[in-house]
Amino acid sequence: MNLKHIMIASAIAASLASCSGNNQDGNDVIIEKPEFVSQDGQFTIEALEALGRVSDIKVSPDGKKVLFAISYESVEHNKSNADLYTMNIDGSDLKRITRTPASENGFTWIAGGEKIAFSYPKDGKSQIWVMNADGSGRTCVSDVEKGVQGFLFSPDEKKVVIISPIKFSREAKDLYADLPEATGRVIDNLNYKHWDEWITEIPHPFIADFDGAKVSGLYDIMSDELRFESPVKPFGGVESFAWSPDSKNLVYTSRKKEGVNYAISTNTDLYLYNLEDKSTRNLTDGMMGYDTNPVFSPDGKTLAFLSMEHDGYESDKNRIFTLDMASGVKTDLTAEWDYTADAIAWAHDGKSIYFIAPKDGVTPIFNIDAISHEVKVVADGLCDYAALAPVADGSMVTLRHSMVYPNEVFHVAANGEVKQISNVNTELLASLKMPKVEKKMVPTTDGKEMLVWAIYPADFDSTKTYPSLLYCQGGPQQAVSQFWSYRWNLALMAANGYIVIAPNRRGLPGFGTEWNAQISGDYGGQNMKDYLAAVDYMKQYPYIDSARIGATGASYGGFSVYWLAGNHDKRFAALLAHAGIFNMEAQYLETEEMWFANWDMGGGAINAPANSADAPDYGAFWRKDNAIAQRTFANSPHRFVDRWDTPIMISHGEFDYRILSSQGEMAFNAAKLRGIPAEMVIFPDENHWILKPQNAILWQRLFFRWFDRWLKNDSKKTE
Repeated sequence: MNLKHIMIASAIAASLASCSGNNQDGNDVIIEKPEFVSQDGQFTIEALEALGRVSDIKVSPDGKKVLFAISYESVEHNKSNADLYTMNIDGSDLKRITRTPASENGFTWIAGGEKIAFSYPKDGKSQIWVMNADGSGRTCVSDVEKGVQGFLFSPDEKKVVIISPIKFSREAKDLYADLPEATGRVIDNLNYKHWDEWITEIPHPFIADFDGAKVSGLYDIMSDELRFESPVKPFGGVESFAWSPDSKNLVYTSRKKEGVNYAISTNTDLYLYNLEDKSTRNLTDGMMGYDTNPVFSPDGKTLAFLSMEHDGYESDKNRIFTLDMASGVKTDLTAEWDYTADAIAWAHDGKSIYFIAPKDGVTPIFNIDAISHEVKVVADGLCDYAALAPVADGSMVTLRHSMVYPNEVFHVAANGEVKQISNVNTELLASLKMPKVEKKMVPTTDGKEMLVWAIYPADFDSTKTYPSLLYCQGGPQQAVSQFWSYRWNLALMAANGYIVIAPNRRGLPGFGTEWNAQISGDYGGQNMKDYLAAVDYMKQYPYIDSARIGATGASYGGFSVYWLAGNHDKRFAALLAHAGIFNMEAQYLETEEMWFANWDMGGGAINAPANSADAPDYGAFWRKDNAIAQRTFANSPHRFVDRWDTPIMISHGEFDYRILSSQGEMAFNAAKLRGIPAEMVIFPDENHWILKPQNAILWQRLFFRWFDRWLKNDSKKTE
């Protein structure tokens, strides 16, 4: 990697040690860039793990500096760590400004760019710290009892909103004081789990004073709403808040529901909290879906935000709305633009909004005029853009990646010129032979065209034949764009000698709302035909060995593999499913988010009354009046086990509460009872994603061991 490590003076480390209390005992491991050198130029699992992971760009107030994080993984110590770096906006003068055993998070410029604030552990709890822009003078400025999960300073920097947890669930000792060691959780309502955690605490927004040296006067702005959360779990963060430019008001996101109503709803609203009179006003009352990501215009007169239309539908079109703060008039800027936005940021002149959105298999940066609603492309290409940091001169700092390279920092000039300004992984990637990506337009069974990515080995020779892998996307509504993943890495699959087939099947964003929405209530339908159409199309090429095709995927992709196992008509020679849904009836009652199961299994608003709270079970298998739900459960993968005839590997994490590991165990047991060659790996310390470095490497090794065994000619195909 062409990354110059510029170490900060030892005085910084001494400053850190003096402020971090018991967190620094001299024995904490500081993770550095791995000393990895490719011996043969192949993109391997080890090369993947050695790459630096670039994230969280922040441009200084004067527009001259970029602050960002680079994290590396230590396989030996089985953990990762991020440190902070700065550079000029043209990429020069790269400096590493932290070297610590834990990651600096939530970092931001303050004091006109002279200082940087961030969160970091102290005495076992994350707190707010401040340091000089060069990393020196590191000082802890908060002492929040339960720690800081995120923070956002007001524009005048005299106030700060802090996310911190409050107690939510009841324990046995709350009911019976004489049983202090009892561990039972007392549950009398939904919702009690999220993804990989039991809900024992929920986040609340606290406002505090800040004098530049200390956070004080902390108070909970939702102290009379202890059953409601803000930001919204499980993934909400500081993007859920927006300070007005005059620092007098705070907008926050909350779903003010509880129990069954909370569990079946995605109806979040934006609330305006006035610091002077401590009043709260709902700004989006009557808007029924997710309302998120509030951002004030530079003059404070207009609030922009993302909004979904339907309650209970997490993958609905994310519309860009503006709210006139004086009149209360709301405007859908994207009413005539048929794609979904992922992030927004005002231009410095307040006349337009930048946004990122998947479109036609890639994720460009767009700009929409706040008056005319005209949409223009700011930056695109065979890549995905992944961040927005507008600069006053009309330029933009962003992150960019593709299927063949991870995030780097890029600068997009006002004239559209794009320049890479970080080179964290340039040197390492230059030493590797990376795969090639090609776009195919494939006819579908219903007369449409589908974009399919084909990823070829670096030394691809069209006169030879290759084994292939069908990649089945999860979500189920996540784009198959030019994404980069550290586990589902399509380039790594190709580097191991496979041609990867990655369809943008029905149910994926980037091809209009109709294409995206079609999958709801049709899990075993058109999107499965799309997968098979992609495979059949690619089989026409002589370099695809039709006898050596596998299929793999996670989550809904895992469901897809299980479903295809009983419905593929001999197309596949091996299968691998991670965290997949096997038994739809069990999944309906096992999953932790009931709105997800209702909408996807029951056909969503097609069957639900206007107020879905009137029908909290409208996607249930016992709803005989719901024809779409009945079709969904009739197409559950477990109903086709009698047709299974293909070797299958299954993996799952025991901390996965979205799709319980019992789903994978059922599938494995079914395969073994049917006499199908099968292998299973269960991770007792992982959730829906395999995150720990050694587990990630183990998973990759098992992945290729399995497919090599069944899809490569020189492999032994014995039990």
